[in-house]
Amino acid sequence: MHPLARVSTLLLSLTALTVLVAVLLTPLPALAKRSAKKTPLPVAAEILMDAGSGTVLQGRNADTLTYPASLTKMMTLMLTFEALERGTLRLDQSLVVSQHAASMPPSRLWLAPGSTITVEQAILALVTRSANDVAVVLGEALGGSETAFAAKMTARARAIGMRRTVFRNASGLPDRLQRTTARDMAILSRALIRGHARHYAYFQRRSFDWQGDTVYGHNRLMARYPGMDGIKTGYIAASGFNLAASAVRDGRRLIAVVMGGHSANSRDDRVADLLDAGFKRPTSPARPAPVQPDLLITKNSASIAQRSTAVSVGAPAVKPSAAKSTGGPSTDGPWSIQVGAFASHAAAQSSARATAKRLGALAAGTSPAVVRSGGLYKARLTGFAATKADAACTALKTAGKGCFALQDQ
Repeated sequence: MHPLARVSTLLLSLTALTVLVAVLLTPLPALAKRSAKKTPLPVAAEILMDAGSGTVLQGRNADTLTYPASLTKMMTLMLTFEALERGTLRLDQSLVVSQHAASMPPSRLWLAPGSTITVEQAILALVTRSANDVAVVLGEALGGSETAFAAKMTARARAIGMRRTVFRNASGLPDRLQRTTARDMAILSRALIRGHARHYAYFQRRSFDWQGDTVYGHNRLMARYPGMDGIKTGYIAASGFNLAASAVRDGRRLIAVVMGGHSANSRDDRVADLLDAGFKRPTSPARPAPVQPDLLITKNSASIAQRSTAVSVGAPAVKPSAAKSTGGPSTDGPWSIQVGAFASHAAAQSSARATAKRLGALAAGTSPAVVRSGGLYKARLTGFAATKADAACTALKTAGKGCFALQDQ
C-alpha cells in the first residue's frame, strides 16, 4: 500500500475510535440521572403517638407519602378481626389456597394450590412470618378477589381517618400506587389496639407451629424492649425498613412508627429511642380509668392467641418495705407478688408455678394463683409476709424477671 494511503487509513481509524469513545462516555451522566429517578431513596419518616388520646408527641415527615410494605398486613388483619367479630369467619375455618395466592413471592409459607389453612393459622402466619401467600388467602376469602379486597381495605382506611393511604393488594408487595404515611400507620395501629383488644394479643406472638416446624417472627425489638407487645414490621426496597410498634409503661401506652430505615437494627433502635423519649415526658393530669375487678379464672381458653407470652408486669402502688413508713397499708401479711400478665389462664398458671419453683425456700408456704383483670390473666404467688414478698421480688428482678408485690385485700 502507498505510504500516503497508510497514513490516511490510520487517521480514519483514530477518528472512528475517538467518536466511539465520545459516544460511550457522553451518555453516562444522563443515564445515571435517569437511573436515580427510577430508584428513589426510601422516605425517612416517623411519628410518636399517645395511644390513649391520639395526641402526636413527635413527628418527622409524618405526612409524606411512602410505601407501606408489610405494614399493609395490619389492615388485612383488621378486616379479618372484624369478620371474626361479625361471625362471618371462624378461627377454625379452613380456607382454600388459590393458584394466585400460591404464586406470591417470599416471604411466604409455600402453600400449594388447593391446600388449606385455618383462619387462626393464617393470622399467626401474618403476624410472625409476614407471609404474602397467606395474606392473599385471607384477602380472597373476605373480598372474593385480591383486587376487590384492596378496595375494601382502602375504604376502611378512610373510615378510620387514614386520609392519604391507598391499598392495592393484601400483602404490601411492591405496587407504585400503594401508598401511605407514618401518621396513617399510627392511626391504623391505634385502631387495632383500641378497637380489637380481643385479638390484639396475636401481635405478641414471636413464633407458631406449622406442619411440624416452628415459624419465627421478624419483630426482634419486641424481645428486647420492656413493655412492647406488637405490632408489625415491613420491608421492600422502595420503602426501606418499616416498623409500627406499641409499648406500655406504668399504665401508659405509646405508638411509634418508623419508616425508611437503612437496616432492621437502625430502625429498631430509632423506635426504641422514640418510645424512651415519650415515656420520659410528664403526662398531663387526667381522670383515671375505671378499675375492672379481678375475677378468678377457672376455665382455659382454646384460642392460640391466648396461649402466648407475658404481656406486661405492672408497677406497685407501695412497696411492702415502705408501706409502714409512708403511712400506707400495713406490712402485716398476707401479701402477694405478681410476676406477669398473660393472654391465657394456662400461661399465667404455668408462670406462677415456675416462679415458685425458681424461688425455692423464698416461696415456702405460698400458693400459685391466677386472677383475671380485663382481658389479661395475672400470674401471682400468694401468702407472703411483707418482708418475704419484698425479698422474693428482689431476687426475681436480680435474675432479670418482672415482679411487684401487693397486699391482699
